[in-house]
Amino acid sequence: MTAAPLWLIQNVRLADRDGLWQIAIDKGRFGEITPMGEARDESYEVLNARGGLAIPPFIEPHIHLDTTQTAGEPNWNQSGTLFEGIERWAERKALLSHEDVKARAWKTLKWQIANGVQFVRTHVDVSDPTLTALKAMLEVKKEVAPWVELQIVAFPQEGILSYPNGEALLEEALKLGADVVGAIPHFEFTREYGVESLHIAFRLAQKYDRPLDIHCDEIDDEQSRFVETVAALALKAGIGPRVTASHTTAMHSYNGAYTSRLFRLLKLSGINFVANPLVNIHLQGRFDDYPKRRGITRVKELMAAGINVCFGHDDVFDPWYPLGTGNMLQVLHMGLHVCQLMGYQQINDGLQLITDNSARTFGLTDYGIVSGNPANLIILPAENGFEAVRCQVPVRWSIRQGRVIAITQLAQTWIQTDRGGEALSFMRNSPLADAKGPKA
Repeated sequence: MTAAPLWLIQNVRLADRDGLWQIAIDKGRFGEITPMGEARDESYEVLNARGGLAIPPFIEPHIHLDTTQTAGEPNWNQSGTLFEGIERWAERKALLSHEDVKARAWKTLKWQIANGVQFVRTHVDVSDPTLTALKAMLEVKKEVAPWVELQIVAFPQEGILSYPNGEALLEEALKLGADVVGAIPHFEFTREYGVESLHIAFRLAQKYDRPLDIHCDEIDDEQSRFVETVAALALKAGIGPRVTASHTTAMHSYNGAYTSRLFRLLKLSGINFVANPLVNIHLQGRFDDYPKRRGITRVKELMAAGINVCFGHDDVFDPWYPLGTGNMLQVLHMGLHVCQLMGYQQINDGLQLITDNSARTFGLTDYGIVSGNPANLIILPAENGFEAVRCQVPVRWSIRQGRVIAITQLAQTWIQTDRGGEALSFMRNSPLADAKGPKA
């Protein structure tokens, strides 16, 4: 990447203050943030945001880039179930190669870049004696670094104790450079295996000084309660902020008495949670008649308890989820609906579920539009978070370390009625005028 210019973003809105602002960027970092109207050195290159909303970049805290772009290869999942997805993936996994994994991961990463995502945590299957996908993804991590910070979770898809040499493969993945320790206790053969697998994962995390991200209780079984073991181990080790419980869909089915006791432990532990609304809502409840459970973890209750929770995709265009373009606003839109977070302020603040909350899960310490931080931000053509979510706006500009890395030209729709022609905007107030920004 070439050196970032000395430049100024003008006529921009910020989520935490009223009015229009200007943001100075110098040497790839945020400078002063001042109200519009204050004089500036003419040496600045100017981007006119036209009243758009500037927020930190979107973060994808949970995706499987080793399976992405495989929907329909060689066969489609016709039932849409988890179990047929596993069958279809077994067919596709037989065709896996180093270059295949890289090409597919890169394609989805490009989609994510276009959609304003600059931080991605991907789970990579290490239940493979050759560790083909992991080795490929480690190369992708280096290649994509100028545009996306990629974290790799060593994910034992078929278990640590239930797969031959599972523990050794997990440790080898960490030695090769995986950033995060994974586990899948509810998929182990027995409950005892599940608990022991978590002890192994925590031991390896402390040995190699890595955070943990556990596929935890992704099942409708109300007796699947491995999250309590995750939280207890995190509390005992004093590493709660470095531990994430992903999915926890069984929590949707826990009884109130148990959940009340559990939440005390969760809050004490300080662990993070990732819900994956698009996938959780369609894979869970498949064994129910009616009424059918939604099968997503207790997002609203976790938030009310002050526990960090964020949203991820889980899958994009693969045997388990045949849709998706890497657009985090689609994830948020579904999550707000299924978690009944549809009050005005809940919607307006919803962007935190795919930005600030995700940054805590990701372990970022210099994230946000603050003087001195790396100049990473996106500009949405909306006046606030509510309008951005309601209109599902594109990312107008994505800026990383002071350089534009993605630009979307805004579409214009015209309608013709007996009242004549009219340029249509779905915004409540006047449409935001388009503008040409600096070249990427």
